[in-house]
Amino acid sequence: MIQRSKRIGIVAPGRAIDRSVAAKVTALGRETFGADRLELVFHPQCFQQAGHFAGPDALRADALVETANDPEIDAVWFARGGYGSCRLLDIAIHRLGPTARRKTYLGYSDTGSLLASLYKDRIGTVAHGPMPSDISRPEGELAVHRALDFLLRGAESDVLEPTTSASGHFAAFNITVLANLIGTPWVPDLTGHVLMLEDVGEYHYSLDRMLFNITSSLEMRGLAGLRLGRCDPIPENDIAFGSTASEIAAHWCERNAIPYLGRADIGHDVHNKIVVFGTRNPSS
Repeated sequence: MIQRSKRIGIVAPGRAIDRSVAAKVTALGRETFGADRLELVFHPQCFQQAGHFAGPDALRADALVETANDPEIDAVWFARGGYGSCRLLDIAIHRLGPTARRKTYLGYSDTGSLLASLYKDRIGTVAHGPMPSDISRPEGELAVHRALDFLLRGAESDVLEPTTSASGHFAAFNITVLANLIGTPWVPDLTGHVLMLEDVGEYHYSLDRMLFNITSSLEMRGLAGLRLGRCDPIPENDIAFGSTASEIAAHWCERNAIPYLGRADIGHDVHNKIVVFGTRNPSS
């Protein structure tokens, strides 16, 4: 029996991507994995423009729902971050049907809003990792290859964040995104999870304020631990904050009785490893 190629649907829940990004990612997928094994389906919505966004909210929500509910699509890959995913939560998630629950969803940064809601409702396999837009970074092919490898082969140890090789429950988010989800209906139950956090371009004082919010919230009191990914580059303030990002994370973990477990290999860069949400038991 001849197996059909795996079809990956790409949608842009926030900002648009350029067609050159789609062309580069498609070429890389064909050259590396072969057209007979992998087909990338960029929804036309990815290239729409409505102010800041890749089309109006309704259009972006419809593209997500259409792709997630399509039985011919095996996985949903979010095109890029920016801002806009949170505007789809109350108009898209409840429309996802049984077919959507069998898919893998991959993204990071702003799309963490969708990852959170999908995981909360136990829709599919949710993972934090590289997106098509990463192809535009220097050596971005490394990140995109990692994502395609994961989408094609599943949770292989050579593309996953290394500390998730141990048994446990895991989740990963952008700090800014998670801090803004706190107190909303979209935060998943992370009791017993190791939470990995990353960010980019935030001042030390901003990281301090957001980590205070996250670690102090009732939703996070049951964490098994917290790891900090990369937050670079961090702008210089006119007055030095006096603590590194890691020291800030450790401080707020100690204040709130959350084990600080050190660093995580995630971030807004080409080295961003993949974190699959939920239970991992490699020995089984």
